[in-house]
Parts: sequence; structure tokens; C-alpha cells
Amino acid sequence: MIEGVKIKKLQQYHDDRGYLAELFRHDEDSYAPEMAYMSITNPGVVRGPHEHKEQSDGFAFFGPGEFRLYLWDRREDSPTKGESIEIEVGASNPSFVIVPPGVVHGYKCISDIPALSVNFPDKLYKGKNKEEEIDEIRWEEDKTSPYQIR
Repeated sequence: MIEGVKIKKLQQYHDDRGYLAELFRHDEDSYAPEMAYMSITNPGVVRGPHEHKEQSDGFAFFGPGEFRLYLWDRREDSPTKGESIEIEVGASNPSFVIVPPGVVHGYKCISDIPALSVNFPDKLYKGKNKEEEIDEIRWEEDKTSPYQIR
């Protein structure tokens, strides 16, 4: 594991209507989102890798579709600096993943169908009224980056 990354397997509560799954609760974690957005990723498409200086991301992966999620810890003060993990998330492994600042992250749709992800970041994109710099280091733009998604 990477220090500060939280991976919560989503418990599904099924009934004759379908199922319900709690993504996060303030009585289980202090994570506090500021906004939410969703994205559909087509088969074989990669998003990232990138990292944030201040922002944490709270990703919900629950289907349809499947992702391979990649995480790399590059925080100087982290006991897991230099560690990396890959995990498959989505319909077959519904998960809520909190990625703290300084952890490079990205994912690839590995299913034959488009995959859905929902992000609940704890900072507003571009700040209030979208008037601030974007808090992002885009490793995907550097072809020599050590952070590669296959």
C-alpha cells in the first residue's frame, strides 16, 4: 500500500430494485469533497498520469466497465516514497479510492465497453469561480516520465 491512499471496497446492498452502495461517509473518514464530476472512458483509453500539489481526489469506480488504476508515491516525506501499486477497479471490484496530494495517479479502461468513474475532489477545479491556476502536474505530457500506463 501507499501511505495515505485509501481503497474502500464498496459494499453493495441488493434488493429487488437493484443495489445501493455508500461511497463515503464523514463518520468513517474526514475526507470532505468540494465538487463532483463524472467521466466516461472508452476502451483502451488512458487518463493521466498526473498529480496534484494540494488536492486529493476521491474516485468512485463501480461500473459499468473496468479500469486498471495506477498509483506512484513521489512525496519526499512519505514512508512509502517510491512505492507503486496497480489495482483493477470497476464493475467487478467496485471501489472508492482517495488519492492524496503528491501521489501520481492515472487509469486505463481495460474493458470492452466504456467505463464510468466519478471523482469527488476536495478542491474546486481552478479554484473559486475558476480564477486560479490548475493544481496539476501532467506527467502524461512527458514522454520520458517514469510514470507510464501500459
